[in-house]
Amino acid sequence: MTHSTHAYTPDPRNERILIDVNGELFPRAEAKVSVFDSGFVLGDGVWEGLRVYAGPDGTGVIAFLDRHLTRLYEGAKTLDYEFPLTKAQFAERLYACLDANEAHDGVHIRLMTSRGVKATPYQDPRATVTPPTVVIIPEFKTPSPDAAAKGLSLFTVHVRRGYPDGQDQKLNSHSKLNCIMACIQAAKADADEALMLDPHGFVATCNSTHFFIVKDGEIWTSTGDFCLGGITRRIIIETAREAGLTVHERNFSLHDVYNADEAFVTGTFAGLTPVADVDGRTLKSASGPMVSRLRALYKERVAKDIADGRRMTFD
Repeated sequence: MTHSTHAYTPDPRNERILIDVNGELFPRAEAKVSVFDSGFVLGDGVWEGLRVYAGPDGTGVIAFLDRHLTRLYEGAKTLDYEFPLTKAQFAERLYACLDANEAHDGVHIRLMTSRGVKATPYQDPRATVTPPTVVIIPEFKTPSPDAAAKGLSLFTVHVRRGYPDGQDQKLNSHSKLNCIMACIQAAKADADEALMLDPHGFVATCNSTHFFIVKDGEIWTSTGDFCLGGITRRIIIETAREAGLTVHERNFSLHDVYNADEAFVTGTFAGLTPVADVDGRTLKSASGPMVSRLRALYKERVAKDIADGRRMTFD
């Protein structure tokens, strides 16, 4: 991949990975789900992206796993289905998959779940005849250094982040058509990522990451009312405030963006990535002092989280 915040350096080991489908490991080419699966038929399910770092004993540790599993379970509760696994059992299965692949650092996991297999391709949840489907895909992925060095190019799209009575943007569901349409429009404009507005015209988020600006030494991000409850976003906010920095979760417009000192996006895969320009307006600094400081603070926070190794107890 050469574009977007998810650009990564290709790794031949990914052709040989083992994928966990409902607790059974399959080679990449043989990992399959039913064509009647709710996730395929309807996008009916929730998922998480997880980042793996080498722990104190050299084995892979999933950063902020407790927060990710909490979000996963909350999403499933909203969709009204229950997992056949406890959070501790989820963790055990995730780590077993990592160990089977000898995947202990520089790894990204896509943990996907759906309501389960349907008796017939119909939206009614009562047509589901199996427990939820759980798929674990671990890949060796290192973020492309070009994005961090050059900064991203964003393009503001016409696709809005909608009201929660339509589809709640806090739900990390497989149904991402609004984000995909936004991504397509940004790609047609030769940008790396789409900047999306909320229904009122204020800046909300990007199509797959969260957006921040820096103005006069302060950090601004959206209210969060129209975006996913991003885990990296929240950690950046917490870490910055703990360091004595001022962070505002507030409404702001494109006028503020175009005149920002710095801007950046956050996400589980790449952490914190600077933004170089938005809608053709070059920002004052593609990777200024605040971005550099926050990247260092985030790195320290990750190190602190994985310092205790693999945790198997959860609330």
